Amino acid sequence: MDPFDFDLFVIGAGSGGVRTARVAAGFGAKVAIAEDLYFGGTCVNVGCVPKKLFVYASHFSEEFRHASGFGWKLDQTQFRWQKLLANKNHEIKRLNGIYQNLLENSGVEIFDDRASLVDGHSVSISGKNYRAKYILIATGGWPHIPNLSGKEYVISSNDAFFLEKLPERVIIVGGGYIAVEFAGIFKGLGVATTLVYRGPLFLRGFDDEIRQCLAAEMEKKGINLKFDTNIQCIKQSPRGLTAELTDGTIEESDVIMYATGRTPNTNGLNLETIGVETNKKGAIVVNEHYQTTVPSIYAIGDVTDRVNLTPVALAEGTAVANSLFDNSPSAVDYQNIPSCVFSQPNIGTVGLTEEQARQRYESIDVYRSHFTPLKHTLSGNNEKTLMKMIVDKTNDKVLGVHMVGSDAGEIIQGIAIALKAGATKSIFDATIGIHPTAAEEFVTMRQPS
Repeated sequence: MDPFDFDLFVIGAGSGGVRTARVAAGFGAKVAIAEDLYFGGTCVNVGCVPKKLFVYASHFSEEFRHASGFGWKLDQTQFRWQKLLANKNHEIKRLNGIYQNLLENSGVEIFDDRASLVDGHSVSISGKNYRAKYILIATGGWPHIPNLSGKEYVISSNDAFFLEKLPERVIIVGGGYIAVEFAGIFKGLGVATTLVYRGPLFLRGFDDEIRQCLAAEMEKKGINLKFDTNIQCIKQSPRGLTAELTDGTIEESDVIMYATGRTPNTNGLNLETIGVETNKKGAIVVNEHYQTTVPSIYAIGDVTDRVNLTPVALAEGTAVANSLFDNSPSAVDYQNIPSCVFSQPNIGTVGLTEEQARQRYESIDVYRSHFTPLKHTLSGNNEKTLMKMIVDKTNDKVLGVHMVGSDAGEIIQGIAIALKAGATKSIFDATIGIHPTAAEEFVTMRQPS
């Protein structure tokens, strides 16, 4: 008699969990997955997908203004928040169904309920225990809001996708990509927007020059950036919400959104009882094979709080399934992972920042191009594009590429392939550009600055 009900039991049906379950089932494993909230996880429901849809929506206000420079005369425009929400919800529901169908068609048994660990091989769902040879935890993260007076009045980024009414004024607290992206979204939709961050400049960890460039462009768009300050307390008033800041100023708003980080979503999993180690942030500790301190239990994605990107969770899930059920152990290569901030304008980046390169290499060259995109020669917009390339001077290898500008993510994705292949600056120089595009700047940079 088989001592296990399943070969693999996955807790969490986000991108990483679903990928692992499907690949494992494709190898012939008997797989189950438990999800108590929504299929697709953060990315599909309250992250990448709806946020990008909101970014698209917020761009139209600028596009309408730019149109006159190209000969268009537009009548008065009107934005309907409820229409955007309804269309967004319809698309997310469609994607939820796709994820469920993918699992069902792969032969994965689905439990629409919360699962917790009983021991190294058992999970409990609604009072019933199931045994599995391996267990994978892929429960993602959850927004963190610090304790402060008036906390009950604030919303998280999750809540921002379901606001009943578009506010006239918003304060966003935080300095990460979520805060920066929502600042652009709200401002583009006509909301008076203030971004409050306790540090001297947002997007810590990105190239400093890129961060400074984005801050300047956001201020051009009318976003009120308040650095080196924080909110002390929030009070309700007849005019909405009043925020008292550490710099002594008072800001009034209709909505205050905190985007101050995310914490691993491990509540109720019973990790401590069965001996799964977590770090001081609550993230699950894993080895290079995504194995926890309980050998039969694995963890991937944001719950491990390492590289919190959807494509990374997908790659990690594939690696786990390959290792456990295809006898082909592998690990994800975390070098030169590209990323994009869907700020306005976008940031795209891959490889080392200038600061990191100067710390690690004896001699580097930095190539820059700072220019007005062709479109804006007629649009009337004074937005600039910045491109940077960092090169190891000793062997000509490209160490990092960064961009602030329209479609930065689309451009950097292709360049990430070149860096992964070990491209040198001479290879970029020998590549013919596509004219006229912004992307061609990356193959026409001739002199370091």
